[in-house]
Amino acid sequence: MHTPLLRRRHFTFTLLALVGWGFAASVQATSPVPVQRILVLGDSLSAEYGLTRGSGWVALLQQKLAQDKPGTEVINASISGDTTSGGRSRLPALLKKHQPSHVVIELGGNDALRGLPMAMTQGNLLEMTKQSQSAGAQVLLLGMQMPPNYGPEMARQFEAAFAQVAKSQKAALVPFFLKGVGDDPEPLKWFQPDRIHPNEAAQPRMLANVWPTLKKLLK
Repeated sequence: MHTPLLRRRHFTFTLLALVGWGFAASVQATSPVPVQRILVLGDSLSAEYGLTRGSGWVALLQQKLAQDKPGTEVINASISGDTTSGGRSRLPALLKKHQPSHVVIELGGNDALRGLPMAMTQGNLLEMTKQSQSAGAQVLLLGMQMPPNYGPEMARQFEAAFAQVAKSQKAALVPFFLKGVGDDPEPLKWFQPDRIHPNEAAQPRMLANVWPTLKKLLK
């Protein structure tokens, strides 16, 4: 007497189960790509020194990624005045905490301004690159150049240090982070009154120097 009702209940349960399975399969098929996390290890050029918060090239990068590479996170671990030695000492804890998929190293400018030994700068860049790669991250080095008053030979050696590290470790490289800013025929229009730190107008140019190379490393 109750058989038709039991059959209807069984049919309803089966239908709901199938619908639920289909929904779960759909969610699984459309689940987002695992989060990519970019750690930026830099100095004042990346720490928004003298700039309005949110106007620096790293902040602009996060905005661009939100449009072009959704789900990609940026951690800005830059400190004004930092050197390659400072970055090297801070890096292990940052790698452990954030587990980045990519590390952008923007250090070395303060080494040059302070006249620190070239071999030490290159050694620190090399060690930071190795540590990052050992932690499973892809590395992008942002090359810098010395001011012309240091002499052409010192300038050549400093520029080559970034290229040599990148080549030896098969890391990505932006040869000159401040291209179109520091080498502009009228560079002062791109700098703050101290003539050392790029102004807000220069930040999109700095991002434009980084983005093409960084984009190739991202999924």
